[in-house]
Order: sequence, then C-alpha cells, then structure tokens
Amino acid sequence: MRPFIASLILIAGVNPLLAEMVPIDWSDLIDQSAQSYDDPFLDLSIEQIDDLRQVVKLNAELAGENPSPEAGAQLGEIKAILSEQGIDSDWLISQRWVVAERRELARIAGNQAYDGKTVTLGGFAIPAPPTEDGTSTAYLVPERGMCSHVPPPPPNQMVRLQLADGWTPPMIHEPVVVTGRMHIDPSERQMIVVDGFIQMKATFSMDVAEVQTFGQPAGTEAPATHDWAKNLVDGIRPGATPETASQ
Repeated sequence: MRPFIASLILIAGVNPLLAEMVPIDWSDLIDQSAQSYDDPFLDLSIEQIDDLRQVVKLNAELAGENPSPEAGAQLGEIKAILSEQGIDSDWLISQRWVVAERRELARIAGNQAYDGKTVTLGGFAIPAPPTEDGTSTAYLVPERGMCSHVPPPPPNQMVRLQLADGWTPPMIHEPVVVTGRMHIDPSERQMIVVDGFIQMKATFSMDVAEVQTFGQPAGTEAPATHDWAKNLVDGIRPGATPETASQ
C-alpha cells in the first residue's frame, strides 16, 4: 500500500517537504506510556459506585452545620456493606482525584516522537474561524460526526490545522488527507459547530503543506476510515477523483 502511495507522490511532483513525510494513523498520536495506570474504580459495580457517592455525600453532610440525625447511622451502614465486599471506602475516596488526573493525562498526552515531524494523516476536517492574522484554520478528527452529533474526541485525537493558503473545508466533516509539520501544541478554543458552542481541545497542531480532498458523486458516502492510505486508494476510484491543494 505505502509503495503505491509513494509512487503517486513521485508522479504528482508535489512539495519536496512531502519526501520527508511519515504516514501515520490516529493511534500513533497517543502517548502509550500515559495509558497504563492503576484505576481501582474500574472493577466496581454500578451499585458500589453509588454507595461510594453516598459515603461522600454523608461525609459532607456530617461535616456541615446541621446534619440529619440519621446521617451517621446511614454512613456506618453503607461503609459496613462495602467493607464486607472487600472495599475500603475511605481509601478509594482519597484516590478519586489522583485517578481523575491520570485519566485526564491519558486523554491529552501526545506522542513526542511526532513533535516537529512531517506526517500524513487522514480524517475529517471541521471548519474553524481564522486566527487574528487571518490564517485559515480547521480541526481534524478521526470520525465523522465528532464535535457535532457526538462529543469531541480526546485532545490527543484532535489536530488543529494551520492552512497557509486560505483553503477551508467546504463542509463540516470534509474527508481529507493532510500532510504537514506536526507539533505538540495544546490549544483550547470555543466555537460553534452545528448544535452550538463546543470546546475544541487539541493536543496537536499542524502547519499544513498539502491537503488532499476527495470529489464525491452526488448522494454517495465519502470514505470513512482512520487509515489515510486506504482513504487515498478509496478516493482514486471511478467517480471519486482526488484533488490536491498545496499550501
């Protein structure tokens, strides 16, 4: 597959920067070292999670000015039930912010191996407002529908695109393959996407050198895949002509 793509690039005679490119998939962007951590809450049942919430609530009530007469007894009963199930409620509650921080790090941590590298990545582009200096921008996400009908992906699965020549996606979730210099450059911006304001949190930015779009016959589906090479080959089929815009 990749030799086929390389031959297309040589035939097209595109930007010399592309000779350095590394084709990647979305999973490559994740810092795998941040994904492994102890999460003692994973093995709890829904009922046990609810009991822990009650323990937190009753502890807060008892620490307040006017706790109910039953609060102490209720707290003792719930903690006893959890203890019989081998659950140390006090220890688990003390760990909740530690685990929350680890979960957030797993969502935002980007693979340092691609910081400053020229890469090629396929996905779905979402138009965004230009920067203060007028540079066109967009966001690249791995799945159609993200940030509109479904929530945004984790920050390390979103790329903020800097589009130097003014190209912008003609529609939301435009299927594209982009090539450019990738940077670990966390950003957070609020913008309107279909259903209202969305907080767009991206771990990565890309200085785009080339955008490849896919002309689609009316009424047909654009290629929906994480793999940029398959996107490209699917695009080069009768009725779907690839179009390249160099930045």
